[in-house]
Amino acid sequence: MVSGARLTVLGSLNMDISVTVPRLPAPGATVLGGAAAFAPGGKGANQAVAAARLGGSVLMVGCVGDDDFGVRLLAALTAEGVEPRVRAVPGVPTGLAMITVDEAGENIITVAPGANREAGAAEIAAVAAAPAEVLVISAEIPVAVIRAALAAEGPAGPPVRVLNLAPAPPAPEAAELLASGPDWLVLNEHEAGAVLGRPVAGLAAAGRAAADLAKAGARNAVVTAGAAGAAYRGQHPGPGGPAGVLAVPGYRVRAVDTVGAGDTFVGALAVALAAGVPAGDAVRAASAAAATAATRPGTQSAMPRPADVLAATGHPWPVPAP
Repeated sequence: MVSGARLTVLGSLNMDISVTVPRLPAPGATVLGGAAAFAPGGKGANQAVAAARLGGSVLMVGCVGDDDFGVRLLAALTAEGVEPRVRAVPGVPTGLAMITVDEAGENIITVAPGANREAGAAEIAAVAAAPAEVLVISAEIPVAVIRAALAAEGPAGPPVRVLNLAPAPPAPEAAELLASGPDWLVLNEHEAGAVLGRPVAGLAAAGRAAADLAKAGARNAVVTAGAAGAAYRGQHPGPGGPAGVLAVPGYRVRAVDTVGAGDTFVGALAVALAAGVPAGDAVRAASAAAATAATRPGTQSAMPRPADVLAATGHPWPVPAP
């Protein structure tokens, strides 16, 4: 593993049940798809796997049920080189995600959180004990746990906190989390729109949203805009456009399945930051990794390694491979 790229990921672990359909169903409609595929997932576990494949030394903190799905999820993490600090909760099912993907790679996802809702004091203690440079937090766990994790300090002082508010909590809770001043906030267009209370669509709107999120408390804000790219704004204006916004155009790739692209972006960004890559370069590298993930079917199975990023986008991954 890479020295200086130690990460802790606090988040969800789910078993994904995926079905490919010719088109996404409208409300009230039924669409026939292919065979259901079962695969390890959950935003936290996905981000941990993405980070491990791209050079991070990763500790995963979260909860599963005491069932077969939980056993399979832990085995999948271990196989990817992620160290699990995952609690099996008796009598509670492992989280499930029902994923529908159309022929263009777009998707709709419904999550049954299960054991992810049981995250609490034990998980905060595990985060506080981990010697990590970067702490990644996603929002498929209780907001109270997110709040406590943002305030936690590791053995060597507070890590860089990367908060992925996905899915976005209700606006008052989101505003409170932003006011706590996370070091990095990462949202997609839909999540940024939910937090800000207005539509966000396209790279220009993502840039304006990133600037407003930085004003709301995030020291660094990134809003991803799918194939269009990503917009970054630091709290202190710098080069890159109006109000210090850096717009990173998307990489031209043939998208097959976008389900894991957002989690790949977050995991990749965290590894780059932990390895000391400058902010703008880290955002560009994360965009290249996310675009690469979209070129292959699946979620964790599609997450790239450094050679994959270079082959798909021409962007050299800035962190040595494990």
